[in-house]
Amino acid sequence: MGQNMVQKVISSHLVSGRMNAGEEIAIKIDQTLTQDATGTMAYLQFEAMGIPRVKTELSVSYVDHNTLQTGFENADDHRFLQTIASKHGIFFSKPGNGICHQIHLERFGVPGKILLGSDSHTPTGGGIGMIAIGAGGLDVAVAMGGGPFYLNMPRVVLVRLTGRLRPWVSAKDIILELLRRLTVKGGVGKIFEYGGDGVGTLTVPERATITNMGAELGATTSVFPSDAMTRTFMSAQGRAKQWKRLGADVDAAYDETIDIDLSKLVPLVAQPHSPDNVVEIKSIEGLKVNQVAIGSCTNSSYKDMTTVAKILKGRKVHPETSLAISPGSKQVLNMIARSGALSDMLTAGVRVLETACGPCIGMGQAPASAAVTIRTYNRNFEGRSGTPDAKVYLLSPEAAAFSAIKGVITDPRKIGKPLRVAMPKRFVIDDSMIIPPSRHPEKVEVVRGPNIQPLPRKEPLGDQIAGTVILKVGDNITTDHIMPAGAKILPLRSNIPAIAEHVFERVDPEFAKRAKENNGGFIVGGSNYGQGSSREHAALAPMYLGIRAVITKSFARIHYANLVNFGILPLVFADEADYGQITEGDNITIKDIRAQIRSGAAIKASTASGKGLVLKHSLTPRQVEIILAGGLLNYTVQNNA
Repeated sequence: MGQNMVQKVISSHLVSGRMNAGEEIAIKIDQTLTQDATGTMAYLQFEAMGIPRVKTELSVSYVDHNTLQTGFENADDHRFLQTIASKHGIFFSKPGNGICHQIHLERFGVPGKILLGSDSHTPTGGGIGMIAIGAGGLDVAVAMGGGPFYLNMPRVVLVRLTGRLRPWVSAKDIILELLRRLTVKGGVGKIFEYGGDGVGTLTVPERATITNMGAELGATTSVFPSDAMTRTFMSAQGRAKQWKRLGADVDAAYDETIDIDLSKLVPLVAQPHSPDNVVEIKSIEGLKVNQVAIGSCTNSSYKDMTTVAKILKGRKVHPETSLAISPGSKQVLNMIARSGALSDMLTAGVRVLETACGPCIGMGQAPASAAVTIRTYNRNFEGRSGTPDAKVYLLSPEAAAFSAIKGVITDPRKIGKPLRVAMPKRFVIDDSMIIPPSRHPEKVEVVRGPNIQPLPRKEPLGDQIAGTVILKVGDNITTDHIMPAGAKILPLRSNIPAIAEHVFERVDPEFAKRAKENNGGFIVGGSNYGQGSSREHAALAPMYLGIRAVITKSFARIHYANLVNFGILPLVFADEADYGQITEGDNITIKDIRAQIRSGAAIKASTASGKGLVLKHSLTPRQVEIILAGGLLNYTVQNNA
């Protein structure tokens, strides 16, 4: 029997383990990317390993999250990132060059390579035929040092696309359809591999939109074959020599198959406050819109921006609606400026933002109180926009543009004749804002601003853990709930004592204070705890506050790994009914914890009331040793000593 595409790529990178679903494997990493919200910590961790130069084929440090410089912190950190990249063999993409995933697709992505990124939307690279996986910064630091990346071998799901999209239905509607069917938990432990004759109708930017939002399914990653469409894109980027054909064998097997007839899809929208709360746009047509934002790593390509410009040409943004655009890269901005598309948008009344993540992570453009804001972004979690009571809807650039004109949510099929945006035969290529590493690293001084505090370390696990349940939360808690982003908090990412004051701030403003008063303790959660961003601060800051274990019904993949990496024990209820028996303020004790974890059997705990608890873990033998060591950094240093 032949191999699917995922098996081909992973088998060629397999360091240890077997490609049986659920078994731990280790894979060699070819490329890494970091962004500035996660990068400073990743590079501090890399420094702590004592390795002078990265050992990957390519590592790139991007600045795209914290470009709003209202104080010295972000600018200082950008200087730190540039100097440490220069010293350790890392390319540096300057602020203003664009969003990491858009640039990596344009300038660095190579079919068949494995990319590990400290951002949950790293799977965008699957649009060009890469296995691209999001992870915590510490995992990326280890990969930069030459270590393999460990994960449980995912199940491989074939998403078989047939037919062709009808006018005004877009790639965004394909991934929203999957979210409608599967929910934000439907991709956990899976890789989505796209196939079928419908694949050939989608451009690389369209494919990247789909793989980008595969993260919202909870998937490990998503990937498209590398075919003639991929070659066309890479040739237009001046990178034809890096292209190779890659796809599944005709007799390849899959763990599951999902069929989507593209010709039957309609424009869709995700309602507040989850990407899987999906309905047909026509069902909520006429809802007044206060703000429209087009961009993010999901929908900021040349094709997206040009499509929006064509819709807006000769029209005006509604007088009671604000429309802001964020081109994904300097390349995109340059090209729409040269073509006249930017002028058409400006004439229509568009506000042009920097080529950066911006409003997607609450970095500027926070909407008015209780406003309806429609966005082409990937997440609409409550409060993520920067306004706690704003209602965020997710939809395609086409629907967003027409809605901005009308001032109400509008089904794009009802307005205008179908339009076509051809991909350019040659993109404008200017890599002057990508700075290569120094040829003389010994002469480079790493510059550290006062906001960069020493990296906190955890002690090895003792024989007993005991403490108070500091907080109990429900299902689908996101990393935005745990460690909020936004213009006020993100600049503190290099200062763990400062950023730790904001842990769970939007859920319980007293959390940090209570954790310190109780000398740490436990967090109890429901299912899919930790979904969303890869931000390891959602584990690192609670570790700093003394959180010893998180007990839930289930975890999201990246956050689970981050908890392990920072020595916080991730446990699940053997009987989910016990979740209802635990209340905030309860005291929990787990004796002989080292022996219990090593045994692999059920873990027995007790509460102050005398009630016994039976808990479980799904740690691999390697992860057990990481927890016992007090985290991955301690474990790595010990094993490399």
